[in-house]
Amino acid sequence: MVGNVLDYFCNGLRILLGVLMGALAVPVAMQVISRYTGLIPTFLWTEELATFIFVWIVMIGSMVAVWDGTHFDVRVTRDATSPLLKLFQNGLVYVGIMIFAMLFVVYGIEYVEFGNKQRSVMMRANLAITFISVPIAGAIWFLFAGYRLSQEISTFRNRSASA
Repeated sequence: MVGNVLDYFCNGLRILLGVLMGALAVPVAMQVISRYTGLIPTFLWTEELATFIFVWIVMIGSMVAVWDGTHFDVRVTRDATSPLLKLFQNGLVYVGIMIFAMLFVVYGIEYVEFGNKQRSVMMRANLAITFISVPIAGAIWFLFAGYRLSQEISTFRNRSASA
């Protein structure tokens, strides 16, 4: 049940990611056209908007990567063959993600407060709009990694019970 809800949520994130990728094409195209053709005037705000959208794309993409298990992790040992070592190996990755996620939430809140006091140069947009992506991503990473860790524990228990 929880897994289905989280899967639907992640599918919503994928759709949002696609929309943002399409939206990113607009200011970038405006920049390219204005620089190389002179058909339209140079708009300086397009660079800021592209940066803001790109930050959100990266953070949402990282959320999806944690859900899909395609996030960056480094294996310093061979893949485990025993169920207990496999649980330990995968569990260590998820616990590591959860620790970093909490750091992103805690320090991200301070980051948002800092951004709330600032405005972008060209668009005069409140920077908290972009900075809030940090604690949101941390919270979603924690949720997704916690669920994946619970799945790993459940898989281990099921294998142990059937053995």
